[in-house]
Amino acid sequence: MILSTTPALDPGAPSPGTGSDFAELSRLVKHAGLMDRRRRYYAWKIGLNLIAFAGGWVAFAFLGNSWWQLFLAAFFAMMFTQLSFIGHDAGHKQIFRGRRANDATGMVHGSLVGLSYGWWIGTHNRHHANPNHEDEDPDVNIAALAFTRAQGSERRGFLRWVAKYQAVLFFPLLLLEGLNLHVSSVVAVWRRDVKRHKLEAALLLGHLAAYLTAVFVVLSPGTGFVFIAVHQCLWGLYMGCSFAPNHKGMPTLSAGHRLDFLRKQVLTSRDIRGGPVVDFALGGLNYQIEHHLFPSMARPNLRHAQVIVREFCARHGIDYAQCGWLRSYGFVLRHLHSVGAPLRTPTHVRS
Repeated sequence: MILSTTPALDPGAPSPGTGSDFAELSRLVKHAGLMDRRRRYYAWKIGLNLIAFAGGWVAFAFLGNSWWQLFLAAFFAMMFTQLSFIGHDAGHKQIFRGRRANDATGMVHGSLVGLSYGWWIGTHNRHHANPNHEDEDPDVNIAALAFTRAQGSERRGFLRWVAKYQAVLFFPLLLLEGLNLHVSSVVAVWRRDVKRHKLEAALLLGHLAAYLTAVFVVLSPGTGFVFIAVHQCLWGLYMGCSFAPNHKGMPTLSAGHRLDFLRKQVLTSRDIRGGPVVDFALGGLNYQIEHHLFPSMARPNLRHAQVIVREFCARHGIDYAQCGWLRSYGFVLRHLHSVGAPLRTPTHVRS
């Protein structure tokens, strides 16, 4: 069943179920062995990613100062996203049982793409605790976009103009997401909002120095700047297109809602249909409902859990949102267009 993109769930409506529903679902999932670690899968995945990443830089040095490097810029945009997916999995303790090994893996992958692992963990955990919550989910409190009409009415100046036409501007804005991630990481480390701020500062500086050195030693200044622009913009677009279908356009929550954990996670999330290609392209985030219910579940187990979760929701009368990848963007754009509609309505001044 595909859940319609209603603007908000009634905060006063009592949950039709109890916490025991999730306990029952958890037993089914654990009994199927789906909470087991998949270390062999991650060993192959991480190994192949690192080999491909290193191979890309070897090819970069071999090509030299050539406009053909722009194809490698697109390749690195893909690799940065794939490496980010591993950092995401490590942050949820999907790879190893202990926190230390997962954090080390996340730190390394964060340094490869120039992100603060500690900043991402803090922000992402808040999102998981309260997905699509108007006040508590940082992913629905973004200055560049308005996800509710209340947010749209609060926009002023240039941001109000953006909110008016945000459906049209959505994909162009995603081109800046890579820059936003870098800047947010630097600001968090600079303000010491992360525990290991000295280590993270060294990793971010190391990434920047290595990246700029590689680019401008091999490429001329003009080609180098174009390479960086193409790489960073495509990376931001890929990252945004991977995360946007998961919750945008789904119902939002407000203070005082009475949904239990199971319904809060399911009703605000959306799964994306597809086979191995979609699984690879979206890094397992296409199983967003299962991931939100069981964040520490290893990525390759999510598709198996989907069968159990979908059937469980059907038995308990819980709307389970699932659609195709392209159709998900249609829901997102339709929702953004609807939120901006009041801002596009001409105001008439009475004499």
